[in-house]
Amino acid sequence: MKRLTLFVGLSLMALTACHKADTFTYNVDKFYDLEILRYQVPEFDSLSLQQKQLVYCLSEAALWGRDILYDQNGRYNLRIRRTLEALYSQKSKVESQKPEWEAFERYLKRVWFSNGIHHHYASDKFLPEFSQEWFVTACEQAGVVYDEAILPVMFDPTVMTKRTTQQDGVDLVLGSAGNYYGEGVTQAEAEAWYADHKDNSPEPMWIGLNSQLVKDENGQIQERVYRIGGLYGAALEKVVYWLERALPYAENDRQAEVIRQLIAFNRSGDLHTFNAYCIAWVKDLESRVDFVNGFTETYADPLGITGTWESMVNFKDMKGTKRTQVIADNAQWFEDHSTTDPKYKKESVRGISAKVITAAILAGDCYPSTPIGINLPNANWIRKEYGSKSVTIDNLVHAYNEAAKGNGFNEEFMIDPATVSLYEKYGAVCGDLHTDLHECVGHGSGKLMPGVSKDALKEHASTIEEARADLFGLYFLGDPKLVELGLLPNEEAYKAGYYQQQMNGMMTQLVRIEPGKDIEEAHMRNRQLIANWVWYHTDYDNPELELIKRDGKHYLRINDYAGMRRLYGQLLREIQRITSEGDYAAAKALVETYAVKVDQDLHKEILARYQKLNLAPYKGFVNPVYTAVTDEEGHITDVTIDYSEGYVEQHLRYSRDYSVLPDVN
Repeated sequence: MKRLTLFVGLSLMALTACHKADTFTYNVDKFYDLEILRYQVPEFDSLSLQQKQLVYCLSEAALWGRDILYDQNGRYNLRIRRTLEALYSQKSKVESQKPEWEAFERYLKRVWFSNGIHHHYASDKFLPEFSQEWFVTACEQAGVVYDEAILPVMFDPTVMTKRTTQQDGVDLVLGSAGNYYGEGVTQAEAEAWYADHKDNSPEPMWIGLNSQLVKDENGQIQERVYRIGGLYGAALEKVVYWLERALPYAENDRQAEVIRQLIAFNRSGDLHTFNAYCIAWVKDLESRVDFVNGFTETYADPLGITGTWESMVNFKDMKGTKRTQVIADNAQWFEDHSTTDPKYKKESVRGISAKVITAAILAGDCYPSTPIGINLPNANWIRKEYGSKSVTIDNLVHAYNEAAKGNGFNEEFMIDPATVSLYEKYGAVCGDLHTDLHECVGHGSGKLMPGVSKDALKEHASTIEEARADLFGLYFLGDPKLVELGLLPNEEAYKAGYYQQQMNGMMTQLVRIEPGKDIEEAHMRNRQLIANWVWYHTDYDNPELELIKRDGKHYLRINDYAGMRRLYGQLLREIQRITSEGDYAAAKALVETYAVKVDQDLHKEILARYQKLNLAPYKGFVNPVYTAVTDEEGHITDVTIDYSEGYVEQHLRYSRDYSVLPDVN
């Protein structure tokens, strides 16, 4: 529940001076509402041989989890992807039908991007632009054998329409196509099972994190655990093989313990071992190379319980980390000075660590679309007792920045040249700082009251948690303390961050929503919740902000930035109360009142304005390719990095080289 995503339609300035101007080509491909980028891995060549060897082995462990996410996203996804790839490889055998084949290629690219047939962000099923008849004929011509069960899943708009639904009044489990629950399992049955197996101990296990609930032949709910010898065992065996290969290259004993605990967890599926792994991972603060690997975030499970498989291998950006360390060092000050009711504050903030990192490989739910910041672990009791790690991913944001230069977005949607100038001066530093505050002290702030469960807010937990962290960051972004700490250049800079937040939440993020649709994704709900709540709570006579119409277009005007900060603080206080008390009714009311519904006329206008810019609202990446140089005895003597692989080539290679799961799991 602790990750930050970026709306990349908004032009951002380059983050740091450490990225020298060069001829690196960031843009790779573009289709539908998606754009594919490359990212550089600065300072990889400056790593020691041992660190390079570690990055290589951890990267291999990351890539072997790819098929797990496909299957989690939908039980037909592996069958569909493999059929599409088989047909793609036999293009020469398919009679020339240019429009249909081009539509087929775009569909395959989209499946790769979303790790399945549902939009990676909006969660809606996307339909092919080619007909079922053409597809069947093409497979026959190419000699591609397929399971006919995939046809209605691909082509029928009424079948498996949402990967993850949050629609009110719908059975969230039956209404979601994600493969976190077996066929026929209902929301009531799943919630009852989780309630019966709830761990109320002081150090609770995250029940359901690494399992699928299914019905046995007698209709009783059973748990299929993700582990070697269990569900997804063949892929996890490969992950463990490369984790074992990584062990000799660990930078220190603590990092070696992290790897050993993760190996043990993948073998047993034991959640006590997972807790031990999380604690060991939080304690490892000295290693430069770090990684996330396994079942982590719970956004895709409609009940917010089971983790999707993801991995990111990274290493510390030494210069950028100095900024985040200032925040971590002052974590208690932020906690003490928040607007939260004192009884919900942590008396002692422990173990907050923060760093800026360079991503080396992205995999699973971090690929191709990726967060720009992460705060883990997710277990509240571990965060309270041992702390957490917060990261800002510098080289990915830099790639977004470089690819977005001069796209005309700011000029189209910001109210006047003065606001554009303000954002050009301070937008990047505010973006960095808000990410740091969100991840480091936002998610790490506050506490639950005794007896309150982490899943008390149910389907609204992710939205409320992201809003809580965003509000914490926004409130302190406008605090003079940040100027005092040297994190902002002056007391005017924060205004760029406030303007961007409100404009995005009220208007521009709507380019990600199809006409007539509600907002269902947790991060988007969070942003609109904040923006709309502030909008509806402005002073009637002296409004802090206004939405004005000029020449047929709507623009945001902020009249009182200090007043905006007060409103952010008021909402933060209430959302922390909701979180601390597990007040489901209040969470539901906030989300349904402010976060879900879309002004259709405004939406239509925003889409038309955005379309003229010819931009893609979603961006993702291809990974660099690492090659191990070995001696005659097989020892790794060097690791090289190459950026030339294309989007299609990369996904075909991954499917060829990192795919061991059966079609049906």
